[in-house]
Amino acid sequence: MIVWLASYPKSGNTYIRSMLASYFFSKDGSYDFNLIKNIKQFPHGGLFQELGIDIKNQNEVVKNYIRVQDMINKNSRSIKFFKTHSFFFELFTNLNNTLGVIYIVRDPRNVILSLSNFMSMPIEESLKFMTKGKGDGLSWIENWSKNYNSWKIFKQHQKYLLIKYEDLIKNPNKIFLEILEFIHKLQNKSKIIIDEKKFKNTIESTSFDNLQKLEKEKGFQEAHKDPKIGKVSTFFDLGSKRDWTKLLDKNIVVELEKTFNEEMKELGYL
Repeated sequence: MIVWLASYPKSGNTYIRSMLASYFFSKDGSYDFNLIKNIKQFPHGGLFQELGIDIKNQNEVVKNYIRVQDMINKNSRSIKFFKTHSFFFELFTNLNNTLGVIYIVRDPRNVILSLSNFMSMPIEESLKFMTKGKGDGLSWIENWSKNYNSWKIFKQHQKYLLIKYEDLIKNPNKIFLEILEFIHKLQNKSKIIIDEKKFKNTIESTSFDNLQKLEKEKGFQEAHKDPKIGKVSTFFDLGSKRDWTKLLDKNIVVELEKTFNEEMKELGYL
């Protein structure tokens, strides 16, 4: 069964993915970038090619989302984590394949800055991306609010955990424990037993400072390369130091707050 790590792009998904990879796929919780390969993105071209699906045909890919998940779960009884930036819609997944959803959200006024930097994209274009919505390769991201709201459907099945990026940065110990407890509860197991050593090492080795250090030393394969100029953007760039109050044009702020007013109030961003 699959636990989805769902989010709008540049909202902290890779940070949580790194923490889970460190805790579940290492011996002692010490993180390195190879571990993150254990938590792949969905949809991922290779999974569809195994079934002979033409990944250049987006309609065929979408029609086979659940078929691919059936194959994944048939071949393994263990819990599977998948990252996704897709919004939820009927063809994306079902309860037969989904154990639960961890949705990561971040203040859209900081998301737009991070997205602009990551994609080497003008801020006005990033605004259009976030407010109008669009696909991204094999995924259907949609706009920021639709992406966020769509995954709430799993609340009614007690399969939904909302994580705010800002809370994770402020108190990683508390939030990561909540995540582990949620995953444990989804599996209907008895009292959770935390490996204290792995937990401590996970928190320390996946700190934003350490992730930055690893990227500087070894590079990070998921960093974006601008095809026009060949420049590779820094993936772990500013993190919590990115401050929209100092960096974002007031007109962009107004547009975001107007467009996403309801959701931003709900989340305590306004």
